[in-house]
Amino acid sequence: MSENQPLFKRVAVIGLGLIGGSLASAIRRNGLADVVVGADKRADELALGQELGVIDEVAESVEAAVKGSDLVVLAVPVRATRAVLAEVKPWLEAGAVLTDVGSTKSSFVADVEAVFGALPPTVIPGHPIAGSEKSGIRAANPELFARHKVILTPADDAEPSALARLQRLWEGCGATVLTMSVAYHDEVLAATSHLPHLIAFSLVDTLAGEDENMDIFRYAAGGFRDFTRIAASDPVMWHDIFLSNRDAVLRVIDHFTHDLDQLRSAIAHQDSATLLRVFSRAKAAREHFSKMLSGQAYVTNNSEKQVTFRLQPGGAISGDIRVPGDKSMSHRSIMLGALADGITEVKGFLEGEDSLATLQAFRDMGVTIEGPDDGFVRIHGVGVNGLQAPRGPLYLGNSGTAMRLFAGLLAAQPFDSELTGDASLSKRPMGRVADPLRAMGAVIETADGGRPPMKIRGGQQLTGIHYEMPVASAQVKSCLLLAGLYAEGSTSVTEPAPTRDHTERMLAGFGYHVHRDGATASVTGGGQLQACNIDVPADISSAAFFLVAASIAPNSDLILRHVGMNPTRVGVINILRQMGANIEVLDEREIGGEPVADLRVRSAELTGIDIPEDQVPLAIDEFPVLFIAAACAKGRTVLRGAEELRVKESDRIQVMADGLAAIGVETTVTPDGIIIDGGQTMAGGTVNSHGDHRIAMAFAVASLRAAGDIEVTDCANVATSFPGFVELARGTGIQIEAEGAE
Repeated sequence: MSENQPLFKRVAVIGLGLIGGSLASAIRRNGLADVVVGADKRADELALGQELGVIDEVAESVEAAVKGSDLVVLAVPVRATRAVLAEVKPWLEAGAVLTDVGSTKSSFVADVEAVFGALPPTVIPGHPIAGSEKSGIRAANPELFARHKVILTPADDAEPSALARLQRLWEGCGATVLTMSVAYHDEVLAATSHLPHLIAFSLVDTLAGEDENMDIFRYAAGGFRDFTRIAASDPVMWHDIFLSNRDAVLRVIDHFTHDLDQLRSAIAHQDSATLLRVFSRAKAAREHFSKMLSGQAYVTNNSEKQVTFRLQPGGAISGDIRVPGDKSMSHRSIMLGALADGITEVKGFLEGEDSLATLQAFRDMGVTIEGPDDGFVRIHGVGVNGLQAPRGPLYLGNSGTAMRLFAGLLAAQPFDSELTGDASLSKRPMGRVADPLRAMGAVIETADGGRPPMKIRGGQQLTGIHYEMPVASAQVKSCLLLAGLYAEGSTSVTEPAPTRDHTERMLAGFGYHVHRDGATASVTGGGQLQACNIDVPADISSAAFFLVAASIAPNSDLILRHVGMNPTRVGVINILRQMGANIEVLDEREIGGEPVADLRVRSAELTGIDIPEDQVPLAIDEFPVLFIAAACAKGRTVLRGAEELRVKESDRIQVMADGLAAIGVETTVTPDGIIIDGGQTMAGGTVNSHGDHRIAMAFAVASLRAAGDIEVTDCANVATSFPGFVELARGTGIQIEAEGAE
């Protein structure tokens, strides 16, 4: 089918209320069908619909509407569906698509099965999440679905072409289309739509019966007016919805009633801790409500966003900046603060999506956390043994760090838990933490290939082990040390090369002794953590993009403030200096047990080097942008011993090689590294970042030395580690625009 041809020849919309009329109008306006015909028991509404241009033709009966139509949309009250389906069935064309717009899907499927004997593959239930207090054909609005969600609940055997055409129709009306199972849809909608309407109806009815009801409504605050606005909705429609979705609504009412009783008890007993915990958790959840449709407590939904970086070549780098807080330390500050006794205050917390997912996960386990507010977080610790069972899976977004560290923390908890992540994280191997944890006594299930989700059985007694890591990894080391807090005896980890030691330093800061003997770190289980204050330094991994940018762009001079200078993290500075970079370290100091400094970096002629293997673990996250530095250097740069790069958010060696090839730079990929001959011309081109934030930002830096425009696709995950990157990069001189960003 040509893109200029309508998706359907003839669409029949049965029921011209607000939703049916708006859909008919949107289909006509957007040229999605040759003819839109309307059917409705109210003849005056039909005539008005044609007069207003909502429909092309009036059908005198359901038979007349359905005959010859290749799409039939039922937009009738839920409890009228079965009778209308019986009228539709005899006249439905073979291969025609049948859908609906009802708020409950189980009842629609049951009605279809009752009438048709089964759910035909061309019957695809649908539900647009849109509405208005107005009703009738005069309220029809072709823009009603723009920037709203539509949920389709196709059966497993649904006809693929029918589903694709219906999805394209809704997208043509401006909607975002999601798919889920019928049962899950009804559970989600019972909680997020049906229950709020029920409460609003009940609250208004209760207050209307009070003696002073006129004063109550006259002086009602904005919050009351906003919340109870939905009680002005159509009573008949909602009567039908509640009866049709009875089981799911009853379950969510029981759940809500239980939680409301807990709040009543907390108020009665002056239990401020419970109130603060519930309110802070709810505040955070509400702030992310638009990202919660799948029912998870914190969902980034980056897979739904398509962000593209568009970069013009050239520019000089200058300014005086501070990049966001260190992501590794932000994760750990929340984790250890939650397990400590007392209140921990954190400054400089990275408000990126990965760190926020960790924060939300602890809220889901009963920890009261205030903020973040401009990088400030206050954590009311519950003690090492104070975590509570979460209500559902803990969603960790794109964060491999969080998932691997959580595995250690949760392995000895008394409750079962499940760790999930986005599509990218779900492809990453977790066996290298699951296997040693199992050796300690943990019971962990993973998906095929040792990948997420990770299901951890509670109530296991862990025993300390000594673990010789086959590959240097701070995440594996930290995971086992955190599990060691709960294990019987001593847990020790020996690393083949130094890795970042934030966990060891921060545990010591919380008063938990970590014994270090050369390459081995060990803890003894059974201790306690005491709350402390943490000032998170600027992330050197984020600073690395600007260190390289100012090094390779002519006439550059940039100052980076308060950068973390942990000896296990400064590999990027060491490597750049060996290549000839002009980096000056200013005002070295120590804050909260971590060394920090200001950095001044100016343009320099870089030279290719054999990267010392002892520096590889110290710069493991910075190699994507170091590859850009190598491409701009004179001579050959060789990287060896970097197998770890292949199991990051992407296979960073291969993805960077592919990206460099896309802009005209040839490289040689080896099993554990890469060879880059510098001095090749970087042309313009399109680079696929494969959803890897560091790849995307590295090629933004490459634009400074490119000969043409660079386009980098799939960049939404930059927000996971560096919120505000585009604005900061533009402010320093990188010519960047983000298309599709919120």
